[in-house]
Amino acid sequence: MDTSFLIKGLIIGFSIAAPVGPIGILCIKRSLVNGRIHGLLSGLGAATADAFYGCVAGFGLTFVSSFLVSQQVILSIVGGIFLCYLGVRSFLQPVAEDNFQPEEQNLIAAYGSTFLLTLTNPMTILSFAAVFAGLGLANTGGDYGTAVILVLGVFIGSAFWWLLLSGGVSLFRKTFKPQAMRWVNRISGCILFVFGVIALLSNVI
Repeated sequence: MDTSFLIKGLIIGFSIAAPVGPIGILCIKRSLVNGRIHGLLSGLGAATADAFYGCVAGFGLTFVSSFLVSQQVILSIVGGIFLCYLGVRSFLQPVAEDNFQPEEQNLIAAYGSTFLLTLTNPMTILSFAAVFAGLGLANTGGDYGTAVILVLGVFIGSAFWWLLLSGGVSLFRKTFKPQAMRWVNRISGCILFVFGVIALLSNVI
């Protein structure tokens, strides 16, 4: 196994996941309110979608990338509406008075929501394509083994970032009182709603 491709995949996955956007806000909010596992699963949903886009770029699946880019407006609208929904839901979410909510609560929903949100951003595939091309990885010469290693590295790198983020944020969870948790819900809800509005307006302006 060529470990250099694995390392490059790790760097790509970590670098693309690290910038804090709506997924990062969701991960932080869920880690604080629902616990480390909830936040980590939210991140892993995004990491899985990153791996999917890594497959598209690594295997040279141009027909898939072309289709996703051609449907960019529809996907952006769907993602924007979903973000607005998540924002309103977060803003109105009640907080347990004992400052603890079971970590196993809605884990599938936590994973699925970020997976779908990441998939509805076709710009991600363009980011992967640009990074792969910049590193000379856009064409693996039909070597599917190399492409698999590369995509595996992307997933691990992205997952590692979400592990760090959810684990680090959850360390502060017990210090938050119920009133502070309410503000976490409200602020994160407003931010998510704004991200959703921006996504919707981007198709109008």
